[in-house]
Amino acid sequence: MAKRIAMFNHKGGVSRTTTTFNLGWQLASMGKRVILADADPQANLTGLVLGYKGASDLDRFYEQEATRNLKSGLAPAFESRPVPIEAVDCFPVENRDGLFLLPGHIELAEYEVTLGIAHGMSGSIQALQNLPGSISCLLSRTAAKLEADYVLIDMNPSLSSFNQNLLATSEYFIVPTAPDHYSAMAIVSLAKVLPSWDAWSRQAQASLMLRNAIYPFPKVRARFLGTVIQNHRPGKDEPATGFRKWFDDINKKTNDTLFPALEKVGMVLSADKYESVGMSSYCLATVPDFSSLIAKSQEHRTPMHALNDRQLDRAEVALETAKKSHAEFREIFDDMASKVICLTSDA
Repeated sequence: MAKRIAMFNHKGGVSRTTTTFNLGWQLASMGKRVILADADPQANLTGLVLGYKGASDLDRFYEQEATRNLKSGLAPAFESRPVPIEAVDCFPVENRDGLFLLPGHIELAEYEVTLGIAHGMSGSIQALQNLPGSISCLLSRTAAKLEADYVLIDMNPSLSSFNQNLLATSEYFIVPTAPDHYSAMAIVSLAKVLPSWDAWSRQAQASLMLRNAIYPFPKVRARFLGTVIQNHRPGKDEPATGFRKWFDDINKKTNDTLFPALEKVGMVLSADKYESVGMSSYCLATVPDFSSLIAKSQEHRTPMHALNDRQLDRAEVALETAKKSHAEFREIFDDMASKVICLTSDA
């Protein structure tokens, strides 16, 4: 069975999409079969993977591939169609065997209100009973069709019912952050939000109505893999001085506030698991801002660490600098992927 990892933070600008893409690519390079699920109605992950530059590209895509996205996959449940939910025909990611995209759709947001009502567990409308478990069902059936090892879910920056559902029905979650004041504030906020979502999930799992639905609500508990801190300017051997304060603040709030709140409700791994990968402050990775390589990465739909010399396309001196950043980025995500595999192993 595929292991589902939600990428969640209700603060924007924390590189959820790039984390999802780069981690998925690296897991696939290690022999894992990975689905990148774009659950953000902005569909940035979809545009990145498919190389689309604007709305017109996406419009043509949805016209030509009308059934190959998350929204269409959920339509049988959300639009009460007399057909069952079936696996979505995902798109292989170019130049990376074992990596697949489950595209997003801007109209996915149209299901938000209905799902919110269904989360209230109203028994007055029978069709609503099938909605809370339908998203998990679609992801499970799609993963089974592809024999996937992992499903990585790129989520939007909100406290929406979709995010609540996606996180509550995932086995694991990662909290991407940026080195700034608002990310530190978000960590404290998540210490309240996530346990409340877990309490809702426990209630949903105990509901006879949802257990007997066509798409039963799954019995699972999301557990914290760690944070990722991205987009800092690197100093000589570590984040530049101006960013160090926010690194320390995020790590402190994770240790002192978020982790204890999650531990209290059982949303963490065993201490042995974290110790086995040598994690510091429950931080999976710190990723510098290699801004000069971002455009090339997006242009070639390839993670920065996988760009070749031709794709880098630099003068000799600049090429050597780019290669150094390229190697550093690869090392970071190689280490992160190895930690994720270890943390999510059954042993």
